[in-house]
Amino acid sequence: MIASVLRRWLERVVAVRPAELQALAWSFAYFFCLLAGYYVLRPLRDEMGIAGGVRNLQWLFTATFLVMLAAVPVFGALVARLPRRRFVPLVYHFFVANIALFWLLLALDIGRLHVARIFFVWISVFNLFAVSVFWSFMADLYASEQGKRLFGFIAAGGSAGALLGPALTVLLAGPLGPVNLLVLAALLLEAAVLCAHRLEAAAPMLKTGNIEQPAGEVTASPAAVLGGGWFAGIAMLLRSPYLAGIALWVFMLSLAGTFLYFQQASIVAAASDDPAVRTRIFATIDLTIGVLTIAVQFFATGRLITRFGVGRAAAFLPLVFALGFLALALTPALFVVIAFQAIQRTANFAVSNPAREILFTVLEREEKYKAKNVIDIVVFRGADAATGWMFAALRSAGMELAAISLATVPLALGWLVLALSLGRAQQRRAHDQSPSQSPTGA
Repeated sequence: MIASVLRRWLERVVAVRPAELQALAWSFAYFFCLLAGYYVLRPLRDEMGIAGGVRNLQWLFTATFLVMLAAVPVFGALVARLPRRRFVPLVYHFFVANIALFWLLLALDIGRLHVARIFFVWISVFNLFAVSVFWSFMADLYASEQGKRLFGFIAAGGSAGALLGPALTVLLAGPLGPVNLLVLAALLLEAAVLCAHRLEAAAPMLKTGNIEQPAGEVTASPAAVLGGGWFAGIAMLLRSPYLAGIALWVFMLSLAGTFLYFQQASIVAAASDDPAVRTRIFATIDLTIGVLTIAVQFFATGRLITRFGVGRAAAFLPLVFALGFLALALTPALFVVIAFQAIQRTANFAVSNPAREILFTVLEREEKYKAKNVIDIVVFRGADAATGWMFAALRSAGMELAAISLATVPLALGWLVLALSLGRAQQRRAHDQSPSQSPTGA
């Protein structure tokens, strides 16, 4: 009875076919648990970043990039040698072990300042790797047409988790203490692994719900290994204009996001010197974003992308950044930063990020894991490091926050044009793929 009611409700809010229901539900739950765990930790990361010194943030971003450079070939080797059903859980088990180590060090108050800085770097690495592996998995399972219909709803699972995570932090940071929230995050991450296992079992049904692929077609097995070299993703990126365009889109996302993050850190640090107050501010921002995003993703994202196309959906975020930086240039105040962060992250999670992930559905299987990992990890964090130093240099040169915001507006407009071009390229690739070449790769 409950399953029947849930099925009817899902069919009303998202254009899902019966054969896709089980995989869609486990995809939703997987992302829910993953981001709930991350958002329990995120306010701790932001507070530890300030505790380590706002003026040191560019060093932390640079350290994150260097760790990413070391991690990418290790991940490439893992993906090349292990099947999907083994390397996906292994990645998350590794991060759970890391969380346990941080909990022990912080609980025993061993080198707290250094641990805080290392934790800031670690969670930045964890966030990108964990989410990149998730969306690689989704691009491997779902075809382009399915992604347009379903990725918004799947992303809503993450948004629901992003709503629960900061709520738990606000409610439990006092009674449990911030350090013990690490245990909760580890449990949520293990729940995500369980969902990934169940999704593997449900994945074969997806091909019967994919209109781009005949039901009898043989698809890649989760037991199959991808092969290739450690650095294959970098070579793919260098020889593909399409992948290079996605990489530039991600670079611009990082540039705009880093500039806003640094402005947020400066303004919040000036507003209060109480760590508890700052942690609550960050958690409140995350909670607001979760409420706004989940409403859009449940009821509108799939329909918006299907109607307006991937390019326009990907271009929505650059438009928000252009308008937001213009507002911040006119009024560099705390309430403007909070509103800007809430709107741009809602636009990202609810519309532009699902659209960006659809760009990967028209790639070859190896590209979906290796090239995507390079883009999500190396390009994104490399841009973080570069733009972090750029922001620090501009501030050292005496440039005010308002002037930096104004200078970012034309960059955001160029990013918008790029998004529209990528949407047209994705549409051509999806159109050119015959049914026998469908990229579901389940």
